[in-house]
Amino acid sequence: MGTYGVKTNEGARPGTHEPGERVGTRAVAKHVRMSAYKARVVLDLIRGKDVLEADAILQFTEREAAEVIRKALRSAIANAQNNEGIDPEILYVSACFADEGMTIKRWRPRARGRATRIRKRTCHITIIVSPYSTEEQERRRAREETRTGAGRAPRSASASRAARVAKSRAAAAPVVEDAPVEPEELAVGEPTADSTVAPEVADEREPDVVSTEADADDVPETEADAEAGAGEEE
Repeated sequence: MGTYGVKTNEGARPGTHEPGERVGTRAVAKHVRMSAYKARVVLDLIRGKDVLEADAILQFTEREAAEVIRKALRSAIANAQNNEGIDPEILYVSACFADEGMTIKRWRPRARGRATRIRKRTCHITIIVSPYSTEEQERRRAREETRTGAGRAPRSASASRAARVAKSRAAAAPVVEDAPVEPEELAVGEPTADSTVAPEVADEREPDVVSTEADADDVPETEADAEAGAGEEE
């Protein structure tokens, strides 16, 4: 896919550059087996972007050049962090370009004894990252505070990711349902709420059926029964 390296000046202190050289920390991928035209299409997507945003763009770009350019971008970020001690959160892609490399020539046989040339293009991809200026850092910090809310300090990328992971885990946690409450057993003979009848309901009940002989004597006789009784007395 290519080789990656840092272009530095021997004997020069970190942070110094040659006359006419672009300021920033760079990483170069040399002899990448693709044309410079294909690489430039992807480089145009990340030029001037924040390094975190540029990495996300390259991650979801469906082009073969995006994988190579993403490796070069990560190499430039690591060079800035380890060699010059710059925080990656204040870096942006200040420059990125692709130069044409050597062309590998091959031949393909054709009809009637002829041959056709095949050109296999290569390119050199260069990515330069630089820290934002002090004024730009202040503007970005103020914009972040306005977006997150007044009085709240902006969270770093790692803190934001940790918050998202905790929120997703809380949403995926199983919900524990409350166990059903079993009714308490009542003692024998203890009245329940259903057994208590209101007085109004008791009055509306049908009268009891006469079942004893004593109660039967109190029932008034009909005219037929009275006549039958008088005949027997005679």
